[in-house]
Amino acid sequence: MKPQAKTIAVVDDDAAVCDSTRCLLEAYGFDVRTYLSGTAFLTESPEVLCVIVDYQMPDLDGLDFVSELRQRGRDVPAIMITATNDPKVERQAAGLQISRVLKKPLFAPALLRAIRGELETDHRQ
Repeated sequence: MKPQAKTIAVVDDDAAVCDSTRCLLEAYGFDVRTYLSGTAFLTESPEVLCVIVDYQMPDLDGLDFVSELRQRGRDVPAIMITATNDPKVERQAAGLQISRVLKKPLFAPALLRAIRGELETDHRQ
């Protein structure tokens, strides 16, 4: 399955966050698919251009989720959102090729800049 033109996945266990992020990104022309867990995304395994994932989730945290993606050979760009202010989390994220870790509260311009930056970067290196 090929990704749609601008399909972004949002993986967050908070339905309200999924809905609000979807509405924001759709307003900027993106197609958005939301998942309430990393397991739900991995089960469906959709082809997307970018994944926005929350760090703290009950089944798989954001790092474990992206680690599983990488183990499956998926080098899809990932942006992690976190309320945690822990340099260790950022180092682990960098080790998983998550180049953008955004802090909560999340501001729309920062998220949009991060997505555009990920989509402009060649991740096949």
